[in-house]
Amino acid sequence: MSRIPRILGLCLAPLGALLLSPSVSAQAPTPIKVSYQIAYWALPIYIATEKNWWAEAGLKPEFVVYPAGAQQIAGAASKSWDVGGTGSPPAVLGAQRYGIVTLGVTNDESTANGVMARKENAAAVRSNAAKEVKGKQILLSPNSTGEYATMACLQKWGMQRSDVSVVTLAPAQLVSAFIGGNGMLAGTWAPNFYTLNEQSGAEVVCSGKDAGVMIPGALVARGEFAQQNPDAVAKFLAVYLRAVSFEKNNKAEAMGYLRKLFQANGIKLNDGYLGQELERPIFTLDEQLKLMSRTGGKSTLDNAYEALSGYLKSVGTLTEVPDPKTYITDDYMKRVDQTPALKTFANKAN
Repeated sequence: MSRIPRILGLCLAPLGALLLSPSVSAQAPTPIKVSYQIAYWALPIYIATEKNWWAEAGLKPEFVVYPAGAQQIAGAASKSWDVGGTGSPPAVLGAQRYGIVTLGVTNDESTANGVMARKENAAAVRSNAAKEVKGKQILLSPNSTGEYATMACLQKWGMQRSDVSVVTLAPAQLVSAFIGGNGMLAGTWAPNFYTLNEQSGAEVVCSGKDAGVMIPGALVARGEFAQQNPDAVAKFLAVYLRAVSFEKNNKAEAMGYLRKLFQANGIKLNDGYLGQELERPIFTLDEQLKLMSRTGGKSTLDNAYEALSGYLKSVGTLTEVPDPKTYITDDYMKRVDQTPALKTFANKAN
């Protein structure tokens, strides 16, 4: 378990006495369990805690940190958490198994997932992937965004899964194996990108964005909790969005917070890699609403999740592609937008 819950907890001690914004909430703070993984998209949660914005919004969070999406989604069954952020595959699987709803987007991870090649092979793969990649060994973590981006890259190169020799490994094992000399290619994601680049010289030769797929991180809630506590969910979103607005408007300070978040959890990245993390698209309230709008039919987010679900079906994880309308809802984003105090709070840049 990560050390960050203890560190964050130190910042939250007397929340009941710190209701700084009566216009947002004049009542005692509402307890809420916030789950996440140690990743770039957890930065808004960390910033909000450092800035004490939870109390301003009328919330008293308890943080639950998971090593990966599978454990996080399983935690919903025991009501170990109420809201949070996760990857898109866990969000889809969690919707099918535990009634988890997707409320919005943490970030667009399409540039942060893809295929890496060894330094000596990278130029040749970029020049003629069909020739260089076919029949070669590629390391993958199953049911992951890295695998999803890799399959999209193979399709872009005119190939399919059967054209390569796939070795399935857990993320940490994949990194160790590749650094140890196994495989010519690795399908993975950041921050593994940076570790493999730094320790083996590997280079990204195709990202999800290069292959034309959007890979959205998911803001999620347990369906039961969301139905019973719509105001608390809206406040959670408002806090997260305020931190997003802060990130967009205070890049240098945001990098400092990202460095602290990662270092507290044993991840040490140089400023170049941290800068790459901060280049990922993140979305304000207005941008979230546009991504989720179904005014003209399916939303941008609907299409992204349908494509992802198609991949999950192709590998046998899903039996059918679910209708995004059954688990993606903009009701809570609209609640923020239609509540003047929350909307003003969410759009603050500091």
